[in-house]
Amino acid sequence: MNTTPHLAVPGATTPDQPEKHRIELDRPPAKSGLRVGWVGLGDQGAPMARAIAAAGFELNVWVRRESSLTALDGLPHVRHDTLATLGARSDIVCLCLREDSDIEELLTARGLLESLSPGTVLINHGTGLPGYARSMARRADSTGVLVLDAPVSGGRPGAEARQLTTIVGGPRDAMEVARPILESFSRKIAYMGATGSGQTGKLINNALLMMNQKNVQDILELGRNLDMDLGALSDLLLSGTARSFAIEALTGPVTTNNAEHLKVLQIIDMDIFANAMKGLGQDVMTINNYARAGASGLPHAAQLMAGSTRQTK
Repeated sequence: MNTTPHLAVPGATTPDQPEKHRIELDRPPAKSGLRVGWVGLGDQGAPMARAIAAAGFELNVWVRRESSLTALDGLPHVRHDTLATLGARSDIVCLCLREDSDIEELLTARGLLESLSPGTVLINHGTGLPGYARSMARRADSTGVLVLDAPVSGGRPGAEARQLTTIVGGPRDAMEVARPILESFSRKIAYMGATGSGQTGKLINNALLMMNQKNVQDILELGRNLDMDLGALSDLLLSGTARSFAIEALTGPVTTNNAEHLKVLQIIDMDIFANAMKGLGQDVMTINNYARAGASGLPHAAQLMAGSTRQTK
C-alpha cells in the first residue's frame, strides 16, 4: 500500500485514484504551524476532528476503514496509510479511542510511539485508567515525547457544538502547546495537575453524573406515586434550584431510543472507575453502588420523562 500522504479537499478524489490527484505536502504547515495527527473518527472523535480542521490546522488522519473518512467530507485533511507516516508528520497526535488496550495496540504493535519525534505531544482523549496514563507517559518520556491524558465530557452533542469540557492531566507546558487545538472543540479546558489526574477527574465526573441520575429517577418515581403531573414536575425541576445536567439530559440527548445503549456505556465507565479507585487505594463501594443504580435505571427514567412530555402536549 502506498504510504505517501495526500491532501483531501472538498470534491477531491479518493486515495486509490491516479497519482496525479495526490498533492505532496511540501508547502508550509497550516494555521499556527501546528500539524495535528488524529486517530479515532467515532461518535465523538469525528466532530472533534472536524473542529480542528475547520479551525485551520493541518489535520493528518489514519483510519482502519476507508468509510470512516466520510466524517471529514468537505474539510481538508491528510490521509496516511500508516501510523508511522502520520506520527512522523505530526507535532501533536490525538487519540480518541474507546479503551486503553486500543491505544496500546497503536503505540506498540503498530509502531506509533517509535515514529514520534522528541517534543511531540501525544494526547489520549479516551476515558481510561490513571495508572495506564502514567505508564504511557513513562514510556514516552524515554523518547522525548510528552503525554497528556485529556478525556472529554459532553458527548457527541457537546463535540458537535464545540462545547466540550476537556479534562487534562500531564505537563502544563505540553498542555499550553496543545491549547489552540483543544480550544477548537472545547468550552472549557480543566487542568487537573500531574499525569493521570485528567483521567481521575473524568471518572469522578462520570460517577457524580450517574449518582445524580439516581436522584432524578427516585424523584420522578415519587412524583408518579403521588399522581403528580410529571410534565409539570419536570418543568419545575428544570427551572428551580434542583436543576442538574442529569435531568436536562432526559429532555434532550437521552431518549427511549438510546437510553439502553447509554446504560451499557455508563456501566463500563463505572467498571473503569471502580478499578481506578481500587488502584488508588480508595474504598468507593457506596459511591459505586449508587452510581451503578443510576446507570441501570436510565432507561426507566427516559420512559418516565417521555410520558411526562406526552402529558404536556
